[in-house]
Amino acid sequence: MENMTSNKSVLSWINEKVELVKPEKIVWIDGSEEQIEALRAEACSTGEMIKLNQELLPDCYLHRTAVNDVARVEGRTFICAPTKEEAGPTNNWMDPAEAYEMLYAIAKDSYKGRTMYVIPYSMGPVGSKFSKIGIELTDSIYVVLNMVIMTRVGKDVLEALGDSEDWVRGLHCKCEIDEEKRYICQFPQDNTIISVNSGYGGNVLLGKKCFALRIASYQGKNEGWQAEHMLILGLQKPNGEIKYICAAFPSACGKTNLAMLIPPEGYYKNGYRVWCVGDDISWIRKGEDGRLYAINPENGFFGVAPGTNEKSNPNALASTRKGTIFTNVAHNLDNNTVWWEGLDKNPPANAIEWKGNPWNGQESEEKGAHPNSRFTAPAKNCPCISSEFENPNGVPVSAIVFGGRRAKLAPLVYQSRNWNHGVFVGSIMASETTAAASGAVGVVRRDPMAMLPFCGYNMADYWQHWIDIGAGLDPEKAPKIFNVNWFRKDDEGNFMWPGFGDNLRVLDWIIDRCEGKVDADETAIGYVPKAEDINLEGIEDEVSPEQLKELLSVDTALWKDEVAGIEEFYGKFDRLPATLKAELETLKENITK
Repeated sequence: MENMTSNKSVLSWINEKVELVKPEKIVWIDGSEEQIEALRAEACSTGEMIKLNQELLPDCYLHRTAVNDVARVEGRTFICAPTKEEAGPTNNWMDPAEAYEMLYAIAKDSYKGRTMYVIPYSMGPVGSKFSKIGIELTDSIYVVLNMVIMTRVGKDVLEALGDSEDWVRGLHCKCEIDEEKRYICQFPQDNTIISVNSGYGGNVLLGKKCFALRIASYQGKNEGWQAEHMLILGLQKPNGEIKYICAAFPSACGKTNLAMLIPPEGYYKNGYRVWCVGDDISWIRKGEDGRLYAINPENGFFGVAPGTNEKSNPNALASTRKGTIFTNVAHNLDNNTVWWEGLDKNPPANAIEWKGNPWNGQESEEKGAHPNSRFTAPAKNCPCISSEFENPNGVPVSAIVFGGRRAKLAPLVYQSRNWNHGVFVGSIMASETTAAASGAVGVVRRDPMAMLPFCGYNMADYWQHWIDIGAGLDPEKAPKIFNVNWFRKDDEGNFMWPGFGDNLRVLDWIIDRCEGKVDADETAIGYVPKAEDINLEGIEDEVSPEQLKELLSVDTALWKDEVAGIEEFYGKFDRLPATLKAELETLKENITK
């Protein structure tokens, strides 16, 4: 097939890689429905994918990865910057020259007898000033079909690129799916990503975490914008106005649920709506009016299947009803559909589990779906997708929200005093481990801005970049920064806040604060709501006024312990911004008053 571009930098790079991996043939992905349909048919003919019931799940397919290849592998993920210092203390580092040599030795001749697929893709709407272009080479049809859902793929991407050299190079080689030789390497200075010996989405859909966060965070630092691990939602008030919030949470804190939230009945009747712009990643830039604007660089959702159901997240479930690829879930043979734990209370008796073995869900102790099984679904399927989803200029950001899972420490919501204090609040983000995570329960895991596994350079420099962004904003126009904690527990260990749709009550207060409509009480850690400003209508049986006061309380004794944890974490960084040191000192003074 002939080249789809005359861009010299693209063609010479592809030629080099062809020499290295030696494919039998080369196929350029043009994004046409005919080509995609032919690839789906080919994947089904080899057993790589299974075509599901086209009446119940039109254009939906099932895929199983190798049993040793079911999740992102943080221990095999490297930032290959010129010095260890530039990668920072929280990233795995490898010398770029050594990394290239090792990776090329693994990749050599690995496409023999195979097809090289060339995927030109845009992160963000094609042609937007926010957007960036990548080219991924892969020997996996599964990767092609997922990238077509997750990004904008095709000829128009290459037309938008023109002769520019500003594009991200991505090489993926399945090799033998050998976990001992599995590496996911980012070369921020070279705009390059190389992934070998994996077939699992998080390691091989190079547009996602590899590009949209690790490489893009580094690009953003150099170019004056931000790539963040944040959802984007629009909160529509009864008067029809929509205000946009970016929010960052570590895993298992309900991020996707919040991005697609359905307002409580009373709110819904009054005209409140939540619109999803994105569920995972935000690229944020300053607009001509001096405000910050955000886009979702992705075009689909790569969601965790288990626990997704009609009650927990009806919008996410609806998104999977057509054009979706399911990975590592159970296959219901009776009606040729899929099932996973938490979907409903009726596991199929005649099924095949995620590893490919016969499975009777009514009797088996084993799980039918892998706990990290996934769906890749087009964003346009989502019933609450925002009308601004394709807006090339992004949406104006009123508030930035950080959150985590803290049983006692953090109140339901608090607001930072100013931008730099907000950066401090984000930098000390943490969650306590739950029973789901391996190891001890209740251990505090720091995950600043939910970016710990995804920051493409030294995290101390990343915090400084946040501080620099704030310094360039008019304080009147800068988003206000908040922290939420849906997971506060009482002395008996019960959750004190109902969560899910009722989290809208907190978002409502956040927007009221951004608009200067409500006052707040100043505490040692920031501003907390006055109890009467959180609307409990409809949940009076679940949350009494006394419980709400407790939810909003700040226990300075607990914060003294927290300070010790923050100091220990900050101790890892020899380039810690002076601003954050000063914020920590302020917190210490405030809690000893």
